[in-house]
Amino acid sequence: MATVGTQDPKKSGKQPPFPPQEQQSPGSEKEMSPRPDYGVDSYEGHGRLKGRVALITGGDSGIGRAVALAFAREGADVAIAYLSEQEDAEETQRWIEDAGQRALLLPGDIADERHCQKLIDETIRKFGRLDILVNNAAYQGKAVESFEQIDAERLDRTFRVNILARSTSPGTRRR
Repeated sequence: MATVGTQDPKKSGKQPPFPPQEQQSPGSEKEMSPRPDYGVDSYEGHGRLKGRVALITGGDSGIGRAVALAFAREGADVAIAYLSEQEDAEETQRWIEDAGQRALLLPGDIADERHCQKLIDETIRKFGRLDILVNNAAYQGKAVESFEQIDAERLDRTFRVNILARSTSPGTRRR
C-alpha cells in the first residue's frame, strides 16, 4: 500500500458535490470534471505481481485504469480491453509503461463472443500467458424513472456486456 501519511484518504481528494455530468456512450475520461483519481500520486507498488500477466476489460479509464496502474506498479504486464476510447487507452498505456511494464491495447466490443476469445488469444500471443482476468467493463445507459422505460435492445446489450461477455471456450486455455 502507498505511503500517504496519516491523512484519511477518503478526505484527501476532491469532495462532493460534483457537477452533474452526462456523456454519450462510450464516454471519455478527459471530459470529466473533476478528473478521477486512479492512484498516480497515491499508489506505490511492491512487486507482488512480478512476472504475471493481467487482462482488464474496461481498462482504459476509471476503475479499470486504477487497476491497470496498480497491477503494473505491482509488476504485471497488462492487456487493456476497451470499446473505442483510444485516447483514454493510450493514456493508460503510458502509465503502465511508465511503471516499467508492457501494455497491450485491445479495442473492440466484449458483447461479441468472438472478440472475447480474441482478447484471450492476443494476450497469450503477446505475453505468453494469462494469469489474471479483471472483468470490469460494463454498460449501463441513461438513468430512467422506471424499469418499463428500458427497451429490449438496451436490456439485451446490458446483459451481453455485463453478464455474458465470455470467450467461446468455457475454460480458458492455460499455458
